[in-house]
Amino acid sequence: MGAPTMTIDNHRSGGLHVSPPVLTAGTPLDQAEKAMVLVHGRGGTAGDILSLTSVLENTDIAYLAPQADGNTWYPYSFLAPIANNEPHLSQSLDTIRLALERLAEAGIPPERTALLGFSQGACLVLEFAARNARRYGGIFGLSGGLIGPNGTPRDYAGSLEGTPVFLGCGDVDPHIPQERVIHSSEILQQLGAKVTMRIYPGMGHTVNEDELALVRESLARL
Repeated sequence: MGAPTMTIDNHRSGGLHVSPPVLTAGTPLDQAEKAMVLVHGRGGTAGDILSLTSVLENTDIAYLAPQADGNTWYPYSFLAPIANNEPHLSQSLDTIRLALERLAEAGIPPERTALLGFSQGACLVLEFAARNARRYGGIFGLSGGLIGPNGTPRDYAGSLEGTPVFLGCGDVDPHIPQERVIHSSEILQQLGAKVTMRIYPGMGHTVNEDELALVRESLARL
């Protein structure tokens, strides 16, 4: 796999903002039949999350990784009232939509596209999928959960139509309560996803080899 290249997407989202830069890697879009959008966590970069592709071992995939302004997708905790994180949250969710539109224009539909996020990026990916339920190639939420405080209404519309979803998190993660991961799993199952959830004893806020192996296996079946 060659070195990532920087590209600029000049789409606009309802006049709110110009979408951020996007790093690409893997198979060129005009040659790929499947894709993955990778979303970095707070304080991370597109380059950081894109480095995962070197261990995923799936070289026939087009990888896209958007870069958040200031390295954060929204300012406060994902457990804060949703209004507190606006308009940043809506703009960041729109970034994923724009990436999917870009892939669709290249002939790669959502059902052949996987979404992967870590930490804040995982929260964003899971919330996007719930708000935009349809069949995706796969959804991987590594150390994350649906966004909003306890008691947030989860009356999402649509169906994930059997989309395979993986949720992985440590039971002592200082940023992601285990209860939110479990709750997210339940909501996504209600939306029609086929959810695999693994809670790792003693693991903090990180990604382990078991999670990467599961992602590799899922991408091979994409």
